[in-house]
Amino acid sequence: MTLDRPTFPIPAAFPPHLIAPGADEGHPIDGGSLAELPEGAMRRVTDGDLDILVAHTPAGIVAVDDRCPHMSAPLSIGELDGCVVGCPLHEGRFDLCSGDVVRMPTTGGLDPDGVYHPTWSPAGKDAKVDPPGKKAEARRLTRVRRLRYYPVRNSAGRIEVVVPG
Repeated sequence: MTLDRPTFPIPAAFPPHLIAPGADEGHPIDGGSLAELPEGAMRRVTDGDLDILVAHTPAGIVAVDDRCPHMSAPLSIGELDGCVVGCPLHEGRFDLCSGDVVRMPTTGGLDPDGVYHPTWSPAGKDAKVDPPGKKAEARRLTRVRRLRYYPVRNSAGRIEVVVPG
């Protein structure tokens, strides 16, 4: 006879080298109720001046800075599609499960490895004009940073996020 046990999502695996500095020795904060974060949902939690995105992906629960790695817009008001979160500001897409950039922001710039990507326009929109000058130079030199991850755990149906101490 097999007992039906409730299943609780486990934290998603993420690249260990992307863990937020100091989080391995930090303190836990409440990330909210696990039951109130169904798969495909995300929320913002705050600890002091640190805002964290907690997302329930098909791979599990993941916690990253609630800031787009491009220009710091809050990812928590963007869209989540599987493991990919979309920034509401410049339409960049980032894979929360791998840490990879799926699509560069519309402003272009440098990806995390330093490769340049030009500006682009979403389908159905007028092409972007990028006149030369300081703004164009700033966009050309803006680097999309890598996501920073925070360890998470399930503690009696509550999500705990470990943040730097």
